[in-house]
Amino acid sequence: MNEKLNFNLERPIVMVGLMGAGKTSIGRMLARKLDIPFVDSDKEIESAAGCSVVDIFSLYGEDEFRRVEERVLERLLTSPPYLKVISTGEGAFINPAVRKLVLEKALSIWLKADLDLLVKRTNFRDTRPQLLNADSKKILSTLIDERYKIYAQANVTVETADENPNRTLSKVMATLRKLSSA
Repeated sequence: MNEKLNFNLERPIVMVGLMGAGKTSIGRMLARKLDIPFVDSDKEIESAAGCSVVDIFSLYGEDEFRRVEERVLERLLTSPPYLKVISTGEGAFINPAVRKLVLEKALSIWLKADLDLLVKRTNFRDTRPQLLNADSKKILSTLIDERYKIYAQANVTVETADENPNRTLSKVMATLRKLSSA
């Protein structure tokens, strides 16, 4: 029981959603607020592979990246400390095996953002393999069409907007409080 916040957390929290939705920044803020560890699954994948996500995609392809991602997330969800916040890459929850594991072992929070916000947040960054040398708006629009129905399977959805990250964090905290009182 986190006395300061007056609600129980019994499982890890996994942040899901498209690139640019705020999974890492809001996840990090949430972990700090809850005084529990934060883990960025992409950083864990890079550590396990010994190279960047962009390099894994270019050297080994997306299929291999997804296999490594699945193994890393399984380890994160089944090893101590059990209570933590995990931000995932945008494709992790799309993988049926990962999604099943997350839904069984964690509380999943979908940070849902609209297309314009995602484009604004992902432009000018070279850490998004799928958006390198491409029309980011077109790609993100296609990903929204393909993936939002899958992200909707997350335990909860928090709508994000072009707002101060503290406002989004407040929405997440309010959602957690509602869940704990239900």
